[in-house]
Amino acid sequence: MNKRPFTFLDNEKILVAPSILASDFSKLGDEIRRVENAGADIIHVDIMDGHFVPNLTIGPPVVESARKTTPLPFDVHLMLTNPFNFVESFAKAGADNITFHIECLDDIDRTICEIRRFGCSVGLSVKPKTPVEKIFPFLEKIDLILIMTVEPGFGGQSFMSDMMGKVSNARQAVGNIKKPVHIEVDGGIDEKTVMTAVVAGANMIVAGTSVFKNKKGADYAIAAIHSAQEVFRTSF
Repeated sequence: MNKRPFTFLDNEKILVAPSILASDFSKLGDEIRRVENAGADIIHVDIMDGHFVPNLTIGPPVVESARKTTPLPFDVHLMLTNPFNFVESFAKAGADNITFHIECLDDIDRTICEIRRFGCSVGLSVKPKTPVEKIFPFLEKIDLILIMTVEPGFGGQSFMSDMMGKVSNARQAVGNIKKPVHIEVDGGIDEKTVMTAVVAGANMIVAGTSVFKNKKGADYAIAAIHSAQEVFRTSF
């Protein structure tokens, strides 16, 4: 399977990644095609183990089935205590980018190397209580910083605006190196909060409830997030 790692995506472009956690799993294929047709750039897949976060979601077989429904790149977010053990299975199931948490129990460098070994780009994430600076020693080795703007575990939570300082610090750190790195935010993002995130420096936007359950439709929701492009352009 040909990978579409995020190294090929423009980190100066606003990219929308609907999270299937908010979709109707009884018709997952149709839901993915719906947001693809509405203009999504990426499909975001949340993997939770019930240990690292207080919830269980899906495993590689579901990702493999979903992979058949769309050519869009898959952004697989491993909210796992031991992500290293699952890199191979999710990479083979169809992940294009694999993001794991700096707070996990596995060796960070070893896990980065394992993700690279399977042709995927690499993201590192921080929970709300973790300083984003914990990621900076690995900045030259990764392609994405994911800053959680809610406590990870469940969809539909309110956006934590006090995380924007982390986003700004991450954007500044990325600007100090020559390697392009995406700044991603996840949690409580909609047409209003996206503007706050973009001004702070985010370019990759995970949105679940505000896309899949938007009363005006996914087309409207995704277009509204994409409209933050001009704000981003004039801010950076």
